[in-house]
Amino acid sequence: MYHHIAEDDRSSSTITSQLFREQLTYLRSKGYHFITLDELKKFLAGAAVPDKAVLVTFDDGYESFYTLGFPILKELQIPAVNFIITETLDHPQEDTPPKLSREQIIAMTSTSDLVDAECHTHAFHGKRENGKAYLLQETDETDQQYVDRIVADTQACAANVEQIDLIPVDSLAYPFGTSDKNTNQAMQIAGIHYAFTIQPLMATRGVDPLHIPRINAGAPQVTPEGLDAQIRQKIIAVRK
Repeated sequence: MYHHIAEDDRSSSTITSQLFREQLTYLRSKGYHFITLDELKKFLAGAAVPDKAVLVTFDDGYESFYTLGFPILKELQIPAVNFIITETLDHPQEDTPPKLSREQIIAMTSTSDLVDAECHTHAFHGKRENGKAYLLQETDETDQQYVDRIVADTQACAANVEQIDLIPVDSLAYPFGTSDKNTNQAMQIAGIHYAFTIQPLMATRGVDPLHIPRINAGAPQVTPEGLDAQIRQKIIAVRK
């Protein structure tokens, strides 16, 4: 899991392009195989994938994915999926950091088969004044009101992405990794079959497809060797 790539910005979810490249090349040197989102879906349904399979994911749809991330992915021929916040598509440069434009997404998805664009909600990537994520159910919401609200936002996100990429959208990353007791129902009604969390575990074949875990690689302290060690630790935990 990654978010933002920048040479000068500093945050807990930002890495430099040099570190991004070093992580990918180091994993490849250690025998890891990079797979597509479609290959992950098939794996969850019972198909085989190469040993030490890894899927690269990005959240938020930052412009830095296009300017700094995509050139590296293209050079190394490594696929990735970016989960897009579609509310910002009409004003990508007004956000900080700037977000991807429709034209940039089209440029990546139409000229290469390396990039998948999927959902990160339309307008629910945020928190209320009480600190509760928009994706969580409010105390004054009925179960049906909650489901209706999430379905509407998710379908709006999917429609926006599909308008750009012209490929059916069936995957979403939960903002902040949060979900609630009725989120699965809402996702299914909205047509989402695969949803990703931020739980740092291995994605095994028996995982709930609406709660797929991911290992965070997009923090500045995650060295290539440290990322490899994280993955190996999670493999050991699964085998116990």
